[in-house]
Amino acid sequence: MKRLITPLILIAIAVVSTVGMAETSSSHEEFFKHYEGTGTCLVCHEDSATDFFHSQHYQWRGHTPAVVNADGRKLGKMNTINDFCTNPLPGFIKNVKNSRGETVSEGCSECHAGLGKMPSPELSREQLENIDCLICHSPTYERELHEDEDGSLEWKSIVWDNQEELDLVAKNITMPQRHNCLSCHSDSGGAPNMKRGDLEDELANTHRNFDVHMAADGANMTCIDCHGGSNHRIRGRGVDLMATDNPDEPLNCENCHGATPHAKELLNRHSARIHCTVCHIPTFAKDDATDMIRDWSTSSHNEKKDKYAPMLTLKKNVEPEIGWYNGTITAQLPGVPVTVGPDGAIQMVTPMGSKDDPKAKLYAFKVHGGKMPVLKKERWLLPINAEDFFGSSQIDLRVRQAAQIFYGMDDIEYEWLNIKRYMGIFHEVQPAKNAIRCLDCHGGNGRLDWAGLGYAADPLAAALAPSH
Repeated sequence: MKRLITPLILIAIAVVSTVGMAETSSSHEEFFKHYEGTGTCLVCHEDSATDFFHSQHYQWRGHTPAVVNADGRKLGKMNTINDFCTNPLPGFIKNVKNSRGETVSEGCSECHAGLGKMPSPELSREQLENIDCLICHSPTYERELHEDEDGSLEWKSIVWDNQEELDLVAKNITMPQRHNCLSCHSDSGGAPNMKRGDLEDELANTHRNFDVHMAADGANMTCIDCHGGSNHRIRGRGVDLMATDNPDEPLNCENCHGATPHAKELLNRHSARIHCTVCHIPTFAKDDATDMIRDWSTSSHNEKKDKYAPMLTLKKNVEPEIGWYNGTITAQLPGVPVTVGPDGAIQMVTPMGSKDDPKAKLYAFKVHGGKMPVLKKERWLLPINAEDFFGSSQIDLRVRQAAQIFYGMDDIEYEWLNIKRYMGIFHEVQPAKNAIRCLDCHGGNGRLDWAGLGYAADPLAAALAPSH
């Protein structure tokens, strides 16, 4: 059984001081006799649960100040389409079996900080009691998919029918640690580090040459040291995410390191236009390979697991692509004709900014490619019933099922098109001795595409060229 102490609740729950909870950790042995579900937590923490209910981690959507074409809409995983598992509506909670009768997928809710009900925008007691507080706050909690007598599915503790054991788990309460967050944020996309590229299981207990911030012999930081915000709203945002959970408490390297972190003025001048990650994350996916291309038009079959998957291209030690970013993006939204770039790929997420934009800096990116279905007439992006696909493939059927669920459309005609998604790389930060050097960017074999970044030539080469 997969361990699901999730990040999702998070980091956020973690950070806020709540009634009866110490700043770093606490045992709840004295606060209740028997754990009877989330209602037990709500006796003291209903205000905190209400805050969490409104957070992006529970709603899977939120306000979108960084998405320039969102037109003020609340967007997120629930109501957009991505190129990994596409959309949770067709398979939020399921028990998908393969031809041998073995469970191969349990739905997107496996990494939702709830007990199985779809999150609703409307606050209710039922929704509050659906919040799974233990998933981030009990280090000994594990859960499994449970089928009730009426055939409905819900997530329960693996010791749900042993009150003594359940009480021990529920009274062992701490703030979320690295492994809590990584259990979902690393394993999203189907396997460790598959999706993000810079969130590997190694971060749970690592050394400074892997990540100087999270290493025991480095700063020994946890996720909430950076991402903890207030009212269960986490700080920071992946470049390709739609919602910004906590726009009032932005997260930047400068929060800790200042705008001029270097002893050398030359490096500080670079910092004005180059984000720290460009130099301090020379490569990502150093331990676990990451998904660089996901082609949904072609399926593969793992005979040992008897499980299907899209055709994946995995890579390790990937050198980030460098591009301009001013903190905003454009996104390919559902129900809108697709935008195809010069390379023929749908622009799933594109960072905004240029050399001439004073708010833009150069950032490090994972650029994810793949193929997704698109309606021939409307030119709308389509999701896929990914969960059932994992059990028996039948990709055409899975596209049609998802089109009906997501758009209410039947008898569709579609084609497969290439996609491109820019994803920010912010973790696995290297100490100064491992940062890239001048000639890694400048010179004949430098890693930067100067023309693509808007320069006539390498600025250093131009500066050193003899004047006539």
